[in-house]
Amino acid sequence: MSKSVYITRLAKYLPNEPVSNDEMENYLGKVDGQYSKAKPLVLRNNQIKTRYYALDKNGNPTHTNARLTAEAIRILAGETYKLSEIQLLACGTTSPDQLLPSHSSMVHGELGIGPIETISTAGSCCSGMHAIKFAWLSILCGDKTNAVCTGSELLSTWLRARNFEKEAERLNELEKQPLIAFEKEFLRWMLSDGAGAALLSDKPNPAGISLRIDWIESVSYAGEFETCMWAGADKLGDGDLRGWREFEPNEILERSLMSLHQDVNLLGDNIVSLSGKYLQEIVERKNLNLNDITYFLPHLSSEYFRNRIDQEFRKRKLNIPSEKWFTNLTRLGNVGSASIYFMLEELFHSGRLKKGDAVLCGIPESARFSYIYALLTVV
Repeated sequence: MSKSVYITRLAKYLPNEPVSNDEMENYLGKVDGQYSKAKPLVLRNNQIKTRYYALDKNGNPTHTNARLTAEAIRILAGETYKLSEIQLLACGTTSPDQLLPSHSSMVHGELGIGPIETISTAGSCCSGMHAIKFAWLSILCGDKTNAVCTGSELLSTWLRARNFEKEAERLNELEKQPLIAFEKEFLRWMLSDGAGAALLSDKPNPAGISLRIDWIESVSYAGEFETCMWAGADKLGDGDLRGWREFEPNEILERSLMSLHQDVNLLGDNIVSLSGKYLQEIVERKNLNLNDITYFLPHLSSEYFRNRIDQEFRKRKLNIPSEKWFTNLTRLGNVGSASIYFMLEELFHSGRLKKGDAVLCGIPESARFSYIYALLTVV
C-alpha cells in the first residue's frame, strides 16, 4: 500500500476575457428589459470585481463544461506527463452539460484518449474536492499510481435573462411587479465559469515542490437541515423539495425551475456556524495545532462571509490570523467546485511555498450543508 499521495501539478482554464461588474448584463441580459435592482447590493457584499463567462456578448455559449474541463487538463499535461498516462479521471461539477452521460465520460470523450477509469462526483462546491478524495484513496490503497481530478463550472448559461423571461411574463399577466424572487436573483451576480485540474501521484515531483495530502475530512448535515440551494426543483412551504419531473412542461419555464435558487435566510443562519463547528471537531479529534498552519485557503462564496467566519473561528478558539488566509475570489469570482483548484493553483505557482509549509483547505457547500477540510504539506 502506498503511504503517501501527492499533488504534483495544478492548472486552471478561464474562458474568454474577464468581465467587469458594469459588463455583466451585457452577457447575461436584462430580465424584462430592466436593469437589476438587486445587483448593486449583491456586488457590494460579495466584492467580486471581475469574473469569467463562457458566453459571448449575445449570451451564446462559447464552451461546454466538458470542453472547459478538457482544456484545463491539457494545460496540466506537459513534457513529463502525457494525457495517455492518465489511469483515473475524477471530475466534480455542479453544472454538467446534460443529465446523461456523466460529466467525466464527456470530458474523457473531449480528451480523446484510450480506455481509463472515470468517476463523476455530484453536488456543488464540495464536488471538486470529493473528486480529489476519491483519487487520493484510489492511489493510497494501491489501485492506481496516478489520477487527474477536476472541478469545473458552466454556470453562466443558467444565469441568462432568457431563463427568467417566462416567469416575468407570467407575473406581468397577474399584474404583479415583473421581478424574479431574490432567491434566484441573488446567485445571478455571484457565480462564474472555469475549470481547474490537479494531477495526483504516488510519488512527489523529482524537482520543485509537491503537495502531500495528509488527510481529507468531509461531512453532510442534510439530516438536520432542509435544502438551502437548489436547481431543477421548487421548494415547498414545508421545506420539502419538489423535483422538476413532477411539474408540467410549461410550469418548468414559468417558474424558472432550471435556474439556481438560494434560501438566503437559511444560508446566513447556518453556513458559518456549521463550518466552525466541524473544524472544531476535526481539531479536537486530530489534535491539530492551527498555529502550525502556514496558509488557510477558504472557499468564500462572498467576501461578506470573511469577517463572520473569522469571528466564528475566534469564538471557538480556532485562531487563524488573517495574514495566513489566501483567496482569489474578487478576481476570479465564485466558481463553485473549481474555486479550491484556483486557489491551490495560484499559490502553487506563486513562488511563496517552501518545503514544510502546511496548507489547510476549507470548502463549505450550502446546497444541503456539506463541508470538507483538507490538510496538505509542501514537500
